[in-house]
Amino acid sequence: MSPHVIGLYASAAVVVGVGLRTLVLVGGAAAGDGGGPGEVVAVVRAAWARRPWVTSALFVVMAVMAVVQSVAPSVIGELGRRPGALTDGQWWRAGTALLVQSSGWAQIAMNLSALLVIGAVAESVLGRGWSLTVFLVSGVAAHVVSLSGWSPSGGGDSVAICGLLGALAVGCLLRGRWQVSWFVLLIPACGLFLCLLRNNHGAGLVAGCLLGLVCAPRPWGHAARQVAG
Repeated sequence: MSPHVIGLYASAAVVVGVGLRTLVLVGGAAAGDGGGPGEVVAVVRAAWARRPWVTSALFVVMAVMAVVQSVAPSVIGELGRRPGALTDGQWWRAGTALLVQSSGWAQIAMNLSALLVIGAVAESVLGRGWSLTVFLVSGVAAHVVSLSGWSPSGGGDSVAICGLLGALAVGCLLRGRWQVSWFVLLIPACGLFLCLLRNNHGAGLVAGCLLGLVCAPRPWGHAARQVAG
C-alpha cells in the first residue's frame, strides 16, 4: 500500500472519529461522555425531532437519483464530472455531479447515511438557510477543483457533506471550550492535508471550514447555544 493511500485512509479515519465527537459537542451532549455511539444516536434523534426539512429534501433527491442512475446508468456520465468539461463550457457539471454517485451502491449507502446524520445535526445548529448554503457551495467548490485536474471524472455528494462537517467543526472551535474541543482542529488540518494529496474531500472540508467562519458569529440553534454556554 502506497504512502498516498495510507494517508487517505488515515485522514478518513480521523475525520470520521473526530467528526462523531464534534456532533456530540455541537449537539449539546455532556462534554465528558466521549462521543460514544449512544451519545451520537441521542444527538441525531434530537436533531430529527426538530424536523430538518432541508436534510429531508436533500435525502429524497439523492435517493431518487440513486434509483434513476441504477435504472439508467448513462445518467452518471451525463451529469457527473468529465475530463475537459470546464474548457468545453460544461461548468454546470460542478453542480450536477452532486446528484450522481459514480462508485455505485456502496457510495450511495455511505453518503445517504452520512447525510441523515451530519445533515440533520448541521441543520439544527446552522439553520436551514446556512445548512443548504454550506452544502451547495462546498460541494460545487470541490467539484470545480476536481474538474480542474484533481479528479476530472466521477460524482457524489460526500464532498458537500464534508463541507457541513467542516462548518460545524469551526463553529465548535470558535464557540466551545478549548479544553474540551481542541481536538476538533484535526478536521480542518485533515482538510488541508487532503488538499495536499489533491483529494476533493479536502476541498469540501476546507470550503466548509471557511463558511463556518461566517456562520459561527451568527446565532446558532438551541443545541449549539447549550455548548456555547
